Amino acid sequence: MSNKYCLNVALPKGRLGEKVYSVFERAGFSAEGIHDGGRKLIFENAEGTLRFFWVKPSDVAVYVERGAADIGVAGKDILLEYRPDVYELLDLGIGKCRMAVAAKNGFCDDTSRTLRVATKFPNIAGGYYRSMGRKIDIIKLNGSIELAPILDLSDVIVDIVETGSTLRENDLSEYEKICDISARLVANKSSWKFKREMMEKICRAFEEEMK
Repeated sequence: MSNKYCLNVALPKGRLGEKVYSVFERAGFSAEGIHDGGRKLIFENAEGTLRFFWVKPSDVAVYVERGAADIGVAGKDILLEYRPDVYELLDLGIGKCRMAVAAKNGFCDDTSRTLRVATKFPNIAGGYYRSMGRKIDIIKLNGSIELAPILDLSDVIVDIVETGSTLRENDLSEYEKICDISARLVANKSSWKFKREMMEKICRAFEEEMK
């Protein structure tokens, strides 16, 4: 840990994190035991240049912003929703999906009344509708967003859509795309000043992988 180039890397738990780590691995930044399971939380590579740890996807940006991690991988949805004070270094082009508005099949927006919007992403949804001048009532939910319009809790939902199969299975349709989402490599602003050489090396490795 005395190596001044040692980077702490926050990886999101789940499929996205596994994909991202495989890129690190192919680029020569692997850590022994990271695939072994168990309850160990931190894994260092043999050279002592990188230290990986797994965190909840929505927490990656917090670890990076506050300096517990030098770099990390976060979805663009998290960056847009929480607006952490970090540098966005690279679009990794993985974990692709989109933020969209969806509603029951045949929905027609009655602009004479307030639109009820159920979402896990109140800042994204609020910003989108403010830009349109549309008056809304945001209903913050943490799961099963698709239930909200079915049970008449909301008129529409704002959520991440990957294939749209969950919407179709519940007689919902995607009406508007708000933005594209993918995984981004982000850096702590202070760490970027002092560990930029190592971070740029990692960026180049990712760019080579993406060709």
